[in-house]
Amino acid sequence: MLLHGIFPPITTPFYPNGNPYFKKLEANVERYSKTPVAGIVALGSTGEAILLSDQERRDVLKTTREAAAANKVLIAGTGIESAVETLHLTEYAAELGYDVAMVRTPHYYKKQMHPANLLAFYRTVADRSPLPVIIYNFPQATGYDIPVELVIELAEHPNLIGIKESSGDVEKVRSMVQGTRHVKRSAMVTETFDAVTPRMLKAASQGNGQGGELVSVGALVGTSNPSSSAVSVISGLKTRRKEVGFQVLVGAAQKLEPSLQVGAVGAILAFADAAPTACYEIYAAWKEGDIELARLKQERIAQPAQRVVGELGIPGMKHAMDFNGYFGGPVRLPLLPLTADLKAEVEQLMADIRN
Repeated sequence: MLLHGIFPPITTPFYPNGNPYFKKLEANVERYSKTPVAGIVALGSTGEAILLSDQERRDVLKTTREAAAANKVLIAGTGIESAVETLHLTEYAAELGYDVAMVRTPHYYKKQMHPANLLAFYRTVADRSPLPVIIYNFPQATGYDIPVELVIELAEHPNLIGIKESSGDVEKVRSMVQGTRHVKRSAMVTETFDAVTPRMLKAASQGNGQGGELVSVGALVGTSNPSSSAVSVISGLKTRRKEVGFQVLVGAAQKLEPSLQVGAVGAILAFADAAPTACYEIYAAWKEGDIELARLKQERIAQPAQRVVGELGIPGMKHAMDFNGYFGGPVRLPLLPLTADLKAEVEQLMADIRN
């Protein structure tokens, strides 16, 4: 599965009483589907997934899946502390039609998270997962930072296709990219080298009167013919293969451009929840080889991203969304809403970044 581009890890809207507000979630997803983002991540850290019940997580996944456009890659945050529960949620996401599972590093028993523990955890999940898996490293939240050497070793597993590296350490990104260059994989893409999802193929086949059988995610990834210019028609859609290797995505918007320069292929950015186009413009300029423009676009969002996401966190991000026309709304306890002064600061920071 191609993971190049920008992915917003969407928030979970709540009513003032703390119950999930699924109509607003649906509206947000429909709006993201009209932006140039490559896909959508449900149940990431920004989605307050750790504060949701199991049923609420499933309802968020279902609502997001039903509202998302067919051409957007859908990533489900399915990481729970145990491998067993992680697999249960991953299997449900696969049943709904998600494309990738994002599994954060287990961290509660930090002192026991030795390399052997992490290797066993991720290999067990990847062996049994019906979806391709990406590792999710977020040491600022978990207190555990997965070593580069461990990522390189895990990258050998055919069903571990990438990592979301949210530490903000550009040199670590460089080391992971260099250490996994030998991994040769390919993904099915469109004729114009965008991601192909099973939902796209189903929609294309229905449009051509060919039925509408859902193609498995496994059919979209592979190790043979890593790069091919040959065009094939599948379910009425022109496709080709693109070499992707082990895909490194980052999670710090203020470090996006330098991370792309050292080999990251995309990003899962909380800042994209409020400013998807501003984040995409950095990626697009870099992809087109206009490094000066990419750096100018990066400078534009660096301070707002650091303050709103890095320091004010989910309450700051949700207010930025409200300010930019999405529904952010309340957070769930123990998180607290911003004070009036902090809301004014967020609005000032976002004044020139309207999406």
